[in-house]
Amino acid sequence: MLRLKARGRYLPQSGLAQAIDYALGQWPTLTVYLNDGRVEIDNNLVENAIRPTAIGKKNWLFVGEADAGERSAIIYTVIETCRRQGLNPYQYLREVLSRMPTMTNHQIPEVIPATWAKIQRTSQPTS
Repeated sequence: MLRLKARGRYLPQSGLAQAIDYALGQWPTLTVYLNDGRVEIDNNLVENAIRPTAIGKKNWLFVGEADAGERSAIIYTVIETCRRQGLNPYQYLREVLSRMPTMTNHQIPEVIPATWAKIQRTSQPTS
C-alpha cells in the first residue's frame, strides 16, 4: 500500500486512494494481533455469540422507552460473558441479583462473570 501511494498513480480523492489512506491510518490497530498472542485475528467468536441478538433486533426495536436498548445491551453482554466463562446465565444472575442489595461497591468485582467462574471452579470438590 505504501508503494501504491508513493507511485501517485491515483488521484488523492479517488476511492482507491481514500481506501489506501484509511487502511494505512488503521495499520497499527490491524496488526495488534501480531504482537500479542492473546488477541484474535478476527472477531468471529463475538459475531457468533451475538447472532441470536442480531437476528431478533428488529423484533425488539420498540421495546419500552428509549433507554431500553442500552439496558438490553448490558443484559446481553452479561449473558454472553457468562456463556463464554462456562456459567449458566440464569443461575449466575439469580445468585448475583439476590446478593446485590446487601453488597458494597467494593464487593462488585467479586461477582463479575470472570471472577465468579474462577471462584466456582476453585470451590467445587474434585472427584
